[in-house]
Amino acid sequence: MAITVNGVTGFFSSLVDLQSFPLFCAYMLMILLSSLWQRIAPPLSLRPILVVFNFVCSAVSGYTMIGFTYGVLNCTHIYSMESDSNLRSTFWIYWLTKNFELLDTVWMILRHKNRQISFLHIYHHGSMLLLSDYAYQYTPWAPIAFFLAMNSFVHVVLYYYYGMAALNPQNPPSWKKRLTELQILQFAIGCCFSTCGYLYHGFCIYSIFYGITMAGLFSNFYYQAYFRKRSSKKDA
Repeated sequence: MAITVNGVTGFFSSLVDLQSFPLFCAYMLMILLSSLWQRIAPPLSLRPILVVFNFVCSAVSGYTMIGFTYGVLNCTHIYSMESDSNLRSTFWIYWLTKNFELLDTVWMILRHKNRQISFLHIYHHGSMLLLSDYAYQYTPWAPIAFFLAMNSFVHVVLYYYYGMAALNPQNPPSWKKRLTELQILQFAIGCCFSTCGYLYHGFCIYSIFYGITMAGLFSNFYYQAYFRKRSSKKDA
């Protein structure tokens, strides 16, 4: 599917019509107004809540990973663009998790962790809320499930890490850098998978551009966090 004006406008019109769109708008408004709340409220610890929240997210991501993987392994064709009734319930649960994971940002606001609410964080959570809803409503297909199986696996590891870090803030797991590498890898694989689908199976080109933006943003974060910081320390 090539890019056309009608195709782009139709896609964004579909996003606006999603049941998640009002929540998306409320999420953006919450971020814009968060500084007003922080002026009148002290930062909260929320440690027990963070422990439970992160481990629950990790467990549910494990469930969706298994569901998507099972659907992909039993599909007739990996690039089939036909709705799969066996996958639809997993797509629904995955969409619910993207709603639930917006609490990530709520915890940051309540803890006054404004530095963590970066463009990458907002773009990631906001876009996945809408795209997961779009996938559930319009494209519960095997190729989408392939990427979401990878994404669910990454979130199993990601939320397990943050659960352990919340459980023991003084001594968090030492492999945080590997998490970012894993996230970059999933989007690199996703871009290759989408490109093959576009070139040989008439797959949608939009997923390629989304994968590129995510890979680029995470790569920039990786550089800023682990290479630029190291260079600054050497210069000092």
